[in-house]
Amino acid sequence: MAGGLFLSGAIAALLTSALPAQPPSPGFVDPPPDKIVIKVATVNGSGCPLGTAAVAVSEDNTAFTVTYSDYLAQAGGGSDPTAFRKNCQLSLIVHVPGGFTYAIADADYRGFAALQPGATGTQRASYYFQGSSQTAYKSHPFAGPYNDNWQATDSTEWAQLVWAPCGVQRNFNINTELRVSAGNQASDKVSFMTMDSTDGDISTVYHLAWKECPKT
Repeated sequence: MAGGLFLSGAIAALLTSALPAQPPSPGFVDPPPDKIVIKVATVNGSGCPLGTAAVAVSEDNTAFTVTYSDYLAQAGGGSDPTAFRKNCQLSLIVHVPGGFTYAIADADYRGFAALQPGATGTQRASYYFQGSSQTAYKSHPFAGPYNDNWQATDSTEWAQLVWAPCGVQRNFNINTELRVSAGNQASDKVSFMTMDSTDGDISTVYHLAWKECPKT
């Protein structure tokens, strides 16, 4: 998972904390045309064992996608007591063209859930820049009975976006979590929730936004 993604053009936005060392200028700009490099610094967690997560950047550089193939939480029946919660922390090194900064405007999560009556599931994500004390959390609950694909979107209004510091390299961290509770009505039966699709992979898409940094 180390290695980098190289492309011409530019991506844009990640979401969360850390106030910019210099505030970006107001207003939206198109993705800058220079080369961008995204490297995966680390991928850690029970929901993304080694070799089961990958990152790709869209051709128009306005989004990137994280794909998982072994992200499943379950409870009830004969489930392992530790299987009710799975998580994955992704740390990205994002090299952006000079004079620009980014923030995550939206994040789309997809998967499948089979929850017995009385069971519950939760998808949660947090976003923060390395070295920041501020973290943005988003949670999406699901209740049984449920047996279908699920989708959740974290959205941030333009005025509330938190931008990467201008002129400072900070890793961007995304920590996702799936949590399942069997409840009391059908605790003898397995309930589960995955970040998964019919082909066994789940694509989590992060939509990016750009701003120009102040001229120095």
